[in-house]
Amino acid sequence: MTDIEHVWSALGGDPALLPRISVTARTGALEARLPVRELARACVGACALAAAELGARRSGPGPGSGGVPGVRVDDGAVATAFVSERQLLVDGRAPVTFAPLSRFWRTADGWVRTHANYPHHRARLLAALGLSDDRVSVVESVLAERSALEVEESVYAAGGLAVALRTPAEWAGHPQGVAVAGRPLVERGRLDATHARVLAPVGGGPLLPAAGLRVLDLTRVIAGPVATRILALLGADVLRVDAPQLPELADQHADTGFGKRSTRLDLRADRRAFEELLAAADVVVTGYRPGALDRFGLSPEALAERRPGVVVAQLSAWGAYGPWRERRGFDSLVQVATGVAAVEGTPERPGALPAQALDHGTGYLLAAGVLRALTEQSYDGGSRFVRLALARTAAWLMHGAGDADAGDAVHEGPEEWLTETDSALGRLRYALPPVRFEGGPVDWARAPGVWGADPAGWGGVG
Repeated sequence: MTDIEHVWSALGGDPALLPRISVTARTGALEARLPVRELARACVGACALAAAELGARRSGPGPGSGGVPGVRVDDGAVATAFVSERQLLVDGRAPVTFAPLSRFWRTADGWVRTHANYPHHRARLLAALGLSDDRVSVVESVLAERSALEVEESVYAAGGLAVALRTPAEWAGHPQGVAVAGRPLVERGRLDATHARVLAPVGGGPLLPAAGLRVLDLTRVIAGPVATRILALLGADVLRVDAPQLPELADQHADTGFGKRSTRLDLRADRRAFEELLAAADVVVTGYRPGALDRFGLSPEALAERRPGVVVAQLSAWGAYGPWRERRGFDSLVQVATGVAAVEGTPERPGALPAQALDHGTGYLLAAGVLRALTEQSYDGGSRFVRLALARTAAWLMHGAGDADAGDAVHEGPEEWLTETDSALGRLRYALPPVRFEGGPVDWARAPGVWGADPAGWGGVG
């Protein structure tokens, strides 16, 4: 089974649609020891096919492969999109993707990686180490005297983010690794037996499979926002909602904010406004730790009870199961825990993938899961859930992905898949979307705006 076949099967897709995909394989794209290029290609290809399938469902009668547009996947476009945060320029300025304290550190017995891009995570890391001085040399000297596991546990206990380097074998024997390995790549299912969704036909101009659908985006960082960025490309009205007390990195928001609007709501103080949004939402996408939003009535079951017919898509770092289910995590940390960093490194130092491929790959899978759920709803009804985890995507990369091929072209650089536009944030250079199908959109309809500046309403109505 090829990687695209594997992903499409995990999404519950009809195998008869797979011949609709054509691939331009390129050597030099996302080169790594692990099959990153193949994983990226499969995630984007499956997402594009899910979009084409839904578009055909809304624009033509009856099921089947006859009316599904052809899908084009180019490794060059995929490789460029998988490093979109590195390709972004704002008025000619390149963003800083990692803060000084987000890096590998040598410990007394190995290595640990920390994540301190956000101010509150940086403060918790320093508190756990008993430091007020944030100079790299000072932190380096303290960590060199401690064991990697001691650092991992003490920083986590303080609410910070640090993960000890593990080999693939060590992760395979870890309780969380065991829990992750026992789960499907894409968890999906029904929440109730509501009637089938009636989707209005789409037509005229680019084929926008998600046109008219409202997506409540409760995600942060990269993976979740990548998923909702694709739904926005496909015509959905995407409103990102952030808590006012949680800061966001401006460049990160700019990279993933294409096609969306952005507002800020305190779910404790602005509950009525949120419930009004939910009452008209078709899809809710969450990217917080499992259970973190449950106290606000945002579990899939609670959402389906208040909004029958909703599609709930959930994303986490480690999965909604196992001893690490409540831990925070980021792509870089998942690479370290699962053995990816050990494989990509040398005996002297851990390595990293050529892109934050767990984030981006899982984002495209999440979008694909939403699109497939909407297609299935149009036949069978039911509120639906889709659930993915970065650690599970990593398990697939380590043990399942890898259609090795030489490539029929060469990846000579990203220029072909970059463009520019003016925005409220300045002149933006950015990566074009890699999700392409016949008659579909080739770019987002709107540039990102200022984080949190839009009204808390659908379609720009406050």
